[in-house]
Amino acid sequence: MNLPNKITVFRVILIPFFVFFMLYDGFGKNGNYIALAIFIIASLTDMIDGKIARKYNLVTNFGKFMDPLADKLLVSAALICLVANGKLATWIVIIIISREFFISGFREVAADRGVVIAASYWGKFKTTFQMLMIIVLILDIEMPVFVVLGQILTYIALALTIISMIDYVAKNRAVLKDND
Repeated sequence: MNLPNKITVFRVILIPFFVFFMLYDGFGKNGNYIALAIFIIASLTDMIDGKIARKYNLVTNFGKFMDPLADKLLVSAALICLVANGKLATWIVIIIISREFFISGFREVAADRGVVIAASYWGKFKTTFQMLMIIVLILDIEMPVFVVLGQILTYIALALTIISMIDYVAKNRAVLKDND
């Protein structure tokens, strides 16, 4: 297993620790800070593994499959923990996670037809705002400006989630045509 794939696996291994510190009350606010540090480290590994894989030509089928899956697992775990902690509405999380499943399936269908759907700018903006939203909501700073910032980031992330899904489908609608 090459270095980028090891980094991806490390990101997946961090998820249960992140969830533990998010949900276990025994650490008080410190649990949130530890969870936040784990989330940020895991998020940074996503950038690192991709850069190493591309720079040293270490792109593998395992990496192509596991890297986006690891990202979805991390973000989904964070969103579900935020629902459990009362920091995020369930319906928002359902929309975001549903979009991830839909796009993963859409990409799978496209791949079966020989079409590679690359990440779009909308998708990258979506991911950036989801990460920022998660960070602000985990911090849970009870000052009006941070409460409003969390709400703004949540609705921007939600809007970008929907916009990026529409963008993927619109640009690749030929994938949906029945060629069988």
